[in-house]
Amino acid sequence: MMPKTIAVIGLGYVGLPLAAAFGEKHQIIGFDVNSKRIADLKDGFDYTRELTRDELAIAKGLSFTDQLDDLRSCEIFIVTVPTPIDEFKSPDLTPLVKASESVARVLKKGDIVIYESTVYPGATEEVCVPILERLSGLVFNRDFFAGYSPERINPGDKEHRVTSIKKVTSGSTPAITDEIDALYAGVITAGTHKASSIKVAEAAKVIENTQRDLNIALMNELSMIFSRLGIDTHEVLAAAGTKWNFLPFKPGLVGGHCIGVDPYYLTHKAQAIGYHPEVILAGRRVNDNMGPYAAAELIKAMIKSGKTIFNARVLIMGLTFKENCPDLRNTRVIDVVKELKEFGCQVDVTDCWANSAESEHEYGLSLLEKPQAGEYDAVLLAVPHREYAAMTSGQLRTLLKDKGVLFDLKGILPLGEADLRL
Repeated sequence: MMPKTIAVIGLGYVGLPLAAAFGEKHQIIGFDVNSKRIADLKDGFDYTRELTRDELAIAKGLSFTDQLDDLRSCEIFIVTVPTPIDEFKSPDLTPLVKASESVARVLKKGDIVIYESTVYPGATEEVCVPILERLSGLVFNRDFFAGYSPERINPGDKEHRVTSIKKVTSGSTPAITDEIDALYAGVITAGTHKASSIKVAEAAKVIENTQRDLNIALMNELSMIFSRLGIDTHEVLAAAGTKWNFLPFKPGLVGGHCIGVDPYYLTHKAQAIGYHPEVILAGRRVNDNMGPYAAAELIKAMIKSGKTIFNARVLIMGLTFKENCPDLRNTRVIDVVKELKEFGCQVDVTDCWANSAESEHEYGLSLLEKPQAGEYDAVLLAVPHREYAAMTSGQLRTLLKDKGVLFDLKGILPLGEADLRL
């Protein structure tokens, strides 16, 4: 039997690495509605920095297009579009719905549609499949089939790549489950895990990041308690970490497109079936409030240092949601920026990984390319990109005025070298 042609819909942080992995062994078409993204990829450039030019070249079976008609020969469609939340913290399924509508227009008998986007349990069969049926005129599980294999991409992580992370697979029938599992097993060197149903696979994905969110929320709450007790949280964690089964979570801002978003998908579904989740939402409240809390702590430290807050100059180093990654989606550093501005501070933001035009578009922030020495009343090291982590506290302090405050938000400097840390 000839191998089936695959299409990956959405070529962001998830879709591109997956498409490249398949492209080493299969004929695969990467589709994205962003024509500039397609042009860049054809030229071997990936703005996400997940793949190098050489890594793209290795995927010889991979081609790129922004034309839907080019997908008509494909028999397997893998949807990897983002699933964000809206301003009311509710799931925004617009990208998923539009992707399903696009696939439906080229869907044929015998085709399989696999979703990787994070959703609440039931979304694939309750939201996506009806769209596929309605627009294609085909019947689910007779003419076409579906599956769900949750993405486990960790942006910026060069050790845990798409092929080296175990993959959960599922399908709409036992035979399709086996076919989907075999498809992924062919490229995922870490192996696969077959879930008994699409709903189980969806639920597994959404609780992975919910669990992490809650653990970080606990650390954040402990940080607020220890601050009032005059204890350094990172010292406490280092001591507690000497026990073999203590989990190594740390306090910090929780943003991005996974940990800060996925719990709301689960709570949305829980509330829809009449259950009000207490623990999950409590963790979300703690983490969502960490930006304003961090800003307030910095203001207090500046006042103690004798600084006048109104028009004080503050430099924030790092805007992306995590280190060594250009991804600005749902970064919570912006909460710190907004809060400091509410106090009347003049805030400059620099980030050696982020794109200034994207920052301007998303947040109205023009990034400072090169901060000047001796200009700031406070410096907040928000995102420990490797370039910033390599700097000593002495180098960071050259940016400060006399009696300026150095805030190491992530606790990467040795104990005692920063004036403040969570």
